[in-house]
Amino acid sequence: MTPLLTLLALAGLLHIAQFVVASVMANVDLGPGYTTSPRDRAPSREMRKTTGRMLRAYDNHVQMFPFFAAGVLLIHLTDQSSAVTLGAAWVYLIARVLYVPAYAFGWQPWRSYIWMLAMLCCATLFIAALV
Repeated sequence: MTPLLTLLALAGLLHIAQFVVASVMANVDLGPGYTTSPRDRAPSREMRKTTGRMLRAYDNHVQMFPFFAAGVLLIHLTDQSSAVTLGAAWVYLIARVLYVPAYAFGWQPWRSYIWMLAMLCCATLFIAALV
């Protein structure tokens, strides 16, 4: 497997880990009676602030991951891997790992800067695929 595809796999594992952690936290806060229900009503208990943040951090990765995956696949399929694209992929992964505690602990304005860095890495992959 190429280094870029390895980073894509690691980003996928990060995505799964975020889902598991946020889901467990929500299950603890809301109870399995609610989380296993069809959720036709609002929960009777509130989530902790950190749980809500973890769910929003996961939702953000749901939105961001397709950009990264598409960029990596474009580079891989066109055989344009370089030090720049590999560096962008590494920085993306590190930024997304840092984004989770940044969101959970409310690191302002750093959470937004970390998000921008990850998006810049995705843009770098797309630009590299075009040149």
